Amino acid sequence: MRVKLTVAYDGTNYHGYQSQVNGASVQDVLEEAIEGLFGQKIRTMGASRTDAGVHAEGNVAVFDVETRMDPTKICYALNSRLPQDVRIMDSCQVADTFHPRFQTTVKTYRYHILNRRFPDPLTRNTEMHYYYPLDEEKMNEAAHYLVGEHDFASFAASGFSAKTTVRTIYRAEVVRTGDRVVFTVTGNGFLYNMVRIIAGTLLEIGGGKYPPQKMKDILEAKDRAAAGPTAIAKGLVLERIEYPEAES
Repeated sequence: MRVKLTVAYDGTNYHGYQSQVNGASVQDVLEEAIEGLFGQKIRTMGASRTDAGVHAEGNVAVFDVETRMDPTKICYALNSRLPQDVRIMDSCQVADTFHPRFQTTVKTYRYHILNRRFPDPLTRNTEMHYYYPLDEEKMNEAAHYLVGEHDFASFAASGFSAKTTVRTIYRAEVVRTGDRVVFTVTGNGFLYNMVRIIAGTLLEIGGGKYPPQKMKDILEAKDRAAAGPTAIAKGLVLERIEYPEAES
């Protein structure tokens, strides 16, 4: 049967989600736990290849296994074998044809900013600290220009290749709660480093370097040089991945 896992992790100690030669990945520790549970080498298929230092509350992975174990109980068994910074939040059986990357998806990301004089040692690995004042209302206004179908070439990492840079954003907003500013964005897909580049651009707008309308100009430029810097990885969280067709 094919099993779908909802995977949460603190990405601080990992070189991203996907297995690679230069260090431990979330996929490595996940597959090690699966091998320990079922006694065989099993390869997983992940939905999102988050970068080093990026976190997740709802990444998705699937794998095939022959077992009599209730698929809804697999999450409990795996969690007893995983390190504390990786947890399976849910497990279930899906159709044998289900693939986490090759189906219609809706992804939601959050970027966390601590906007005050000094950083918080308790959240140092999960927030970007920004010392200077930020106008979250201007950031929110700028974020609204992203909603809809656009060519996001200006927000793709230099040298990144994709069949198309057109994506659809369903929601983009910036909200402040006390000293914390959170940028939330939901779309049908994201280019490499797209959310972090948008976050870096919003910081420039919130800091007064540009007016909110600048976001529209940057979109129309279709040029990476027009956008702001890439915000650091640790502020980014993959909140959830939805599969409208599979879940309907």
